[in-house]
Amino acid sequence: MASFHDKVVYQIYPKSFYDFDGDGIGDLRGVRAKLDYLQSLGIDLIWLTPFFVSPQRDNGYDVADYCRVDPRFGTMVDVEALIDDARDRGMGIMLDMVFNHTSTAHEWFQRALAGEKKYQEYYIFRNGTPDTPPTNWVSKFGGSAWEYVPALGKWYLHLFDVTQADLNWDNPAVREELKSVIRFWKRKGVQGFRFDVVNLISKPAQFCDDTEGDGRRFYTDGPHVHAYLRELVADTGIADLVTVGEMSSTTIENCVLYSNPAERELSMCFNFHHLKIDYRGGDKWQLMPPDLEKLKRLLCRWQTEMQAQNGWNATFWCNHDQPRIVSRLGDEGVYRKRSAKMLATAIHLLRGTPYVYQGEEIGMTNAHYTSIEQYADVESRNYYRILCESGSTPAEALAVLAARSRDNGRTPMQWSDAPHAGFSTGTPWLAPSDTYRTIHVAEACADPDSILHYYKTLIALRKRLPVIAEGEIAFYGMEIPGLLGYYRTLGDDALLVLCNLTGDTLAVSLPAEQTRWQVLLDSCGDAPAIGERLTLRPYEALVLQK
Repeated sequence: MASFHDKVVYQIYPKSFYDFDGDGIGDLRGVRAKLDYLQSLGIDLIWLTPFFVSPQRDNGYDVADYCRVDPRFGTMVDVEALIDDARDRGMGIMLDMVFNHTSTAHEWFQRALAGEKKYQEYYIFRNGTPDTPPTNWVSKFGGSAWEYVPALGKWYLHLFDVTQADLNWDNPAVREELKSVIRFWKRKGVQGFRFDVVNLISKPAQFCDDTEGDGRRFYTDGPHVHAYLRELVADTGIADLVTVGEMSSTTIENCVLYSNPAERELSMCFNFHHLKIDYRGGDKWQLMPPDLEKLKRLLCRWQTEMQAQNGWNATFWCNHDQPRIVSRLGDEGVYRKRSAKMLATAIHLLRGTPYVYQGEEIGMTNAHYTSIEQYADVESRNYYRILCESGSTPAEALAVLAARSRDNGRTPMQWSDAPHAGFSTGTPWLAPSDTYRTIHVAEACADPDSILHYYKTLIALRKRLPVIAEGEIAFYGMEIPGLLGYYRTLGDDALLVLCNLTGDTLAVSLPAEQTRWQVLLDSCGDAPAIGERLTLRPYEALVLQK
């Protein structure tokens, strides 16, 4: 796939997408059964989150074997059939590679625990005593980032869950093992790879306490990360595939290096700065209203600076780790459809490759669970305990989870108003949102004004108009509170994208030449008259074409 600028990626969380065999867990045959639906959307790549053998402590991101399929999801025959059937429909499969860490159930780690020095060097072990961790670093899931193994008299590093031990990328043998994994799946016909938290793989030569934070400044975009990625890409021959790196707490400078074609690293990067604009004090678990002006500034900075240095963004609102965007930045009530369309317009017409997360295209909302027992996510359960121990009442802690839990993005896909949202004939592993009775694919397919049909229009426009895939971007109306505006230009072709991020009307003054432009798209479905002063309705997106 030589060019990826005009491609659209659809992310599937298999466990929650469609349950073919009725055991309550989504599976690979379920994905295969919905390929015609995905083809009808117009997408090009299907990103599957991990379906490898795993204890499922972190829903598959704790991999115990990179080259075997977890039986709960199916078999290798199912994977091969899925790859073939997707290819027959003009779509490729993108796999999710979790290479910063393995499950502690992985054979490598088990052999390390058994005392094999070779495999101890696959991980980051440090000698020590039970009461003194090597550093004060904090795990992303809460608590110390180190775990003591009494039988070895050593600590091992786990930046995530205690069952996710960080790999030692400084060991060439580890890098060779991971290259073998990539080659294995490339031979199967996989067309892309997404690399989980890949900018954390290179740790510092010396470990020390962080007196200013939680330790991330020592291992984020680490000392050899670019060299290791160039080596991985070159030695596995995946430069011609679509590759995307999930970059935790990264910088524009590093993302330019990760994604500039001249560097021969990755096709594009995910960054999450724009999804922290409702974190009070930068803390995910402290709620505040979204800072829309900060959102605009972040999008403007990342778009324009990545463009200036030939970097490439993956553009997105939702994934398996994020709350639903219509609940977060839109409106779950009367303006649900309009706000979902506006948010889709905002992200799909930016410079970059857009990602659609399952259910986003029908405007799925947060789960709105009412008890901790309904949550499955290890991070959510950990932080519920931490919040309660820190003085929050159970009700207050649940309110935080309702807004922040990763389970919000993991509820079953809402296919119909049948029991369990048409996801399964059995009892789902995670309860669907009660909204499935009115928000589901069957209803969206039947409604010509649905969010789903709007997504199809946006995706089709990317294929038809090179200005969307290849054009330059410049921002417009930054001084107007609540307005996200930008131009896309390519030669004589131009678009002006105007998105009202608020539930209020916005007055926008247009340059004289834009008053003669045509309305290409309007999320309200009834294009207003275009004059020097334009009124955008609540959550309206308007796209003008030269």
